[in-house]
Amino acid sequence: MKVPMISGRGLGHTGGTLDKLESIPGFCTTFSGDEIKRLLSEVGCCIVGQTKDIVPADKVLYSRRDVTGTVESWPLISSSIVSKKAAESLTALVLDTKFGKGAFMKTEAEARQLASIMVEASNSVGVKTAALLTRMDSPVGWAVGNSLEVIEAVQCLHGNGPADLRELVLQLGGHLLLLAEKVSSAKEGADMIACKLHDGSALQTFQQMCIAQGVSEEVAKELCEQNFTKVFRKSQHTTQLISPETGYVHEIDAMLAAEACLVLGAGRNNASDAVNHAVGIVLETTPGERLQAGTAWVTVHHDNEPLDEAVVQLLQRSLLVKHEVLNVTSRVVDVIV
Repeated sequence: MKVPMISGRGLGHTGGTLDKLESIPGFCTTFSGDEIKRLLSEVGCCIVGQTKDIVPADKVLYSRRDVTGTVESWPLISSSIVSKKAAESLTALVLDTKFGKGAFMKTEAEARQLASIMVEASNSVGVKTAALLTRMDSPVGWAVGNSLEVIEAVQCLHGNGPADLRELVLQLGGHLLLLAEKVSSAKEGADMIACKLHDGSALQTFQQMCIAQGVSEEVAKELCEQNFTKVFRKSQHTTQLISPETGYVHEIDAMLAAEACLVLGAGRNNASDAVNHAVGIVLETTPGERLQAGTAWVTVHHDNEPLDEAVVQLLQRSLLVKHEVLNVTSRVVDVIV
């Protein structure tokens, strides 16, 4: 089974997969079509940027959407995504369609409509497709940032990491294996992936992919060790913010958290801006947990000193604590096929 992934860069509050992966020293995301085929043949997977040869018309249309006020056009969003997937000659595709405060789609109804359009379009060009509707009111996992999110992902590959991230990995992967006819049910697929995370084989494949995409063997090997975080550049400073009240965490607004990270330098306001791979936030609590007044609820990784007051204000506004217990449910709301 070959799994290619063509990703993009971040703009505004959105995080780009390529920006995150390039926080790994030496990781290259620019390859030609023939080189991508070689990566898939040698490793079985790759995460790369779009090449000039893959759906060139999409680049033209994408540049026109901004000046014509059609950035939020659902048919154009769908065609842009599906055209790239079809160009990869995929046989199966799973889409993570998020909704909520930190997502492009704010309501479940909007996400359901967009997911249905994309699933129908993908199936019409011969790509068996399913879309998972997932909640994004609070950040997935503990980390928001570039290297910080890669560290979190590698923790997951080590068999650890936050429960909600692991759930998404298992659910999305399980449905992909089902569509690819490798298993008889999504649960069987999820169980298979859980085994690969537990026995270390998923981590080994990630190591091979890193080497194939330009990372030195020494660094790639360190990523598979328990103290792998030494691979990444650290921010110059860390500051913890304190909860002003006692209660249960009901929300950590994902959009406000992302905006805070943009101020830190983790994102870009213009396509030509450089990103700071080291800065961001790590949550010390998550929705549903009890939080004591006077205890730290987030650690901010920053290079500028003192910490920008705008970052503090955005983060403190993002935290909602109530006396009532919060019943935490699955991030996965539904599956559209």
